[in-house]
Amino acid sequence: MATRKDAKEELTTTQREQQRAVDKALDETRDVIRVSTREAAREIPQYTQRLGDIQEQTIQTTREIADNYIESQKEIISIYQSVWTPFVENANSRFWNYMSLSPKGLAETFGTVVSNFADNVIAATRLANNTVSANMEQFSITLQRTKDNSKEFSRLGVNAARVFHEASNDVVNSGFSTAETLRPTR
Repeated sequence: MATRKDAKEELTTTQREQQRAVDKALDETRDVIRVSTREAAREIPQYTQRLGDIQEQTIQTTREIADNYIESQKEIISIYQSVWTPFVENANSRFWNYMSLSPKGLAETFGTVVSNFADNVIAATRLANNTVSANMEQFSITLQRTKDNSKEFSRLGVNAARVFHEASNDVVNSGFSTAETLRPTR
């Protein structure tokens, strides 16, 4: 027949083994998370590079669109200039004697419009970049607050477990001492 001391030692041994198993599982989980976060951190330069590449590509594409459009307009104007110039000069002399409307003036106005369009696209790209940057800063702040809050929740959980443990020990100890005092003597 096992004595009370043997049962208590067996219970303590079992608790230690269970605690070691729990600690091992949690340590392995922590190690897996560390490996995953290190891998994710190694990918940050790639994401940063991709974001920079996309921004650079947007600016380059905007420039190329504007260049292509201007070149096509030059060709179109050149093709129709032989017909267009006499017509404009004729219309100018008959209807607007004192106003000058020339292909050169129209081309300059058109160039200003295209230039402003390209400037607006670049400005919109800057705004988008600023928005992304601000959101990244806000996300960073949110992550920091989440980390701080999780630490606080963990602390609260540990404190609650300690209070529960102490209360359980008080109940167990007072229950045993009460039972021992109530035990009839033989």
